[in-house]
Amino acid sequence: MAKTLRLVIPEWRGGVNPNYVLGSELLSHMAPQNKNDKTISIDVNTDFQSPITQSEGIDGGDFLLQQMAETRRTLEEEQPDKVIVFGGDCSVTQVPFGYLNSRYNGSLGIIWLDAHPDVAGPEQSSHLHEMVLANLLGQNPGSEITKVNCPFAPDKVILAGLIEERLREMDQACKELNIKILAPEALQESSGSLLQWLKDRGLKRVAVHWDLDVLSPVDFRSIYPAEPYTDANAFPAAVGRMTLKDIGRILHDVSSEAEMVGLSITEHLPWDAINFRKNLASLSIFNS
Repeated sequence: MAKTLRLVIPEWRGGVNPNYVLGSELLSHMAPQNKNDKTISIDVNTDFQSPITQSEGIDGGDFLLQQMAETRRTLEEEQPDKVIVFGGDCSVTQVPFGYLNSRYNGSLGIIWLDAHPDVAGPEQSSHLHEMVLANLLGQNPGSEITKVNCPFAPDKVILAGLIEERLREMDQACKELNIKILAPEALQESSGSLLQWLKDRGLKRVAVHWDLDVLSPVDFRSIYPAEPYTDANAFPAAVGRMTLKDIGRILHDVSSEAEMVGLSITEHLPWDAINFRKNLASLSIFNS
């Protein structure tokens, strides 16, 4: 029987947003449980008050490197065949997917479900979550924080749900690398184009990165643009247009075509739970 490891990585410095911590912890409880799977939580420093300093041009780089080292050590000790990651910001995907690509000898494909491509470099951004796919593609090898030992080839990566018309300057590498892009509208009624991509490349195993912001804030309320009293139309980055029902169908269809050995779910921002906790945090009855 294949060994599946569930990793809870409440990382927040990659996106410089402490709210990702609670989002990660809740994701691990919300997801279906399996008594045969082992769950390990990666220790993440939650000192939200101290200033975030840069290391090698990356915000919180020292802490991120420590957490990635612990994740890597855990994977090497456990040697799972499959990995489920509950993040945290998108940077949590880097080490588990690198591990899986090495385990399967570079034969793995990546489906990147995201409104954004995450292909920046340290010269364009100081946030690790904006460069994680570039790192997995071996585009940022100059730092221990961004280096991946077993990088993916661009033709084994597909960007699904990407809002292409809202690409920023730091997103352009996805075009330069000629990565396949499927717009939300191409996936609304059918997964056929995605399944054909898998068949054309002969990919029998895949890892799926699911940034929840690929979803529409009208359909799913626990994402950044759905923060209460926020005008999604004025949001400074691309806003997802997919539905939870569509993503569920896509994941099921992909699983029927290829073996899903990795699933990383990231950037969960359950605003009601976050605001509820903040409002109660200063009450003496919770601090006595």
